[in-house]
Amino acid sequence: MLKLGLFMMPLHMPTRNLAEALSEDQELVVLADRLGFEEAWMGEHFASTGEPVTSPLIFNASVLSRAPNIRLGSGVISLPQQHPAVVAGHVALLDQLSGGRVIFGIGSGGLSSDWEIFDNLDHGKRGRAMLESIDVILRLWSEGPPFHHQGESWQFKLTDHVIDDLGVGHLIKPLQQPHPPIAVSIRGAQSGLAVLAGERGWIPISGNFIPAADIAGHWPRYLEGAAQADRHADPAIWRVARSVLVTETAAQAEDMLADPNGVFADYYYYLNTHMKLASGQLAQPHDPAVERAEAVLKARDLVIAGTRAQVLDQLIAFREQIGDFGHLVITGHDVAGQWPLWQQSFSCIAEQIAPRLSQHMTMLRQPPRNRQAAAG
Repeated sequence: MLKLGLFMMPLHMPTRNLAEALSEDQELVVLADRLGFEEAWMGEHFASTGEPVTSPLIFNASVLSRAPNIRLGSGVISLPQQHPAVVAGHVALLDQLSGGRVIFGIGSGGLSSDWEIFDNLDHGKRGRAMLESIDVILRLWSEGPPFHHQGESWQFKLTDHVIDDLGVGHLIKPLQQPHPPIAVSIRGAQSGLAVLAGERGWIPISGNFIPAADIAGHWPRYLEGAAQADRHADPAIWRVARSVLVTETAAQAEDMLADPNGVFADYYYYLNTHMKLASGQLAQPHDPAVERAEAVLKARDLVIAGTRAQVLDQLIAFREQIGDFGHLVITGHDVAGQWPLWQQSFSCIAEQIAPRLSQHMTMLRQPPRNRQAAAG
């Protein structure tokens, strides 16, 4: 059975009123919970008012009572930017407060201004720090004092200030045991992180801004890692994200995709321009008109939009290209001034499109002879 998720970076143009934008993000999570979505993922970025959530854990805590069923994921916590004990404590607390609904998404950081402000510009060192941090966090959740750690990025101990019967020197543990599920975001077609995720049994998430041709390489790489660790890997755990919008007419979807100042152009204008900055390819000062024209082309390639029938057809074609997966994660975009449109779209996805897509995917999992019998 196909499951649905919601993912938000979130991305809002910095001219927006922040309180209003965050309130809309909360309403999307509440809507997803009401529609039976399985998960809601929230990103983390510090040095950008275009991606204004500095703590997915604080944001997720803000919707606990209004979205009482949905699982809450961090998409992702950038581990090199924070002390492992801080992350361990905060994630454990949210897991306790939520009744065990946390999915612990981790990463090395994807925003170049965050790299700079936290002095993490060395790509290789960021990756090593992420792995060091998650290993330390898992130890903090499984071990008690005395505790020693001497690593490349962190060195600390907890040995002298301990009173066992009072809990002094002990860290709180998550409700989920041995720990909340761990997830990572996968990008490149030949991703080494996908292999590592397979080795460790982490949940793989393929981003919405990645071409389907690249995503098609993610699960095979995950299987490589799982085989190396002698793990069984079920594609039901694979989360695949996409921007999806259901409109009343094909013309309405076309207008939104073609608008150089619309929601999809805003999204890819931000992403593309930042990626050029991060890779050293951005001319300064950059030309917004040129970047927005490129953003429109990118949106046409990556956004699934149209009538109900068109969206279903596009999702089926997408599934045919990338292979089997278990969770379709829908991107939460800026809904400013268009809340009824997005509300109707999310409802249509949950109530009409996902069941038919799930039925199609179930049929594809059957042997060819069974498929023909079912079709006949």
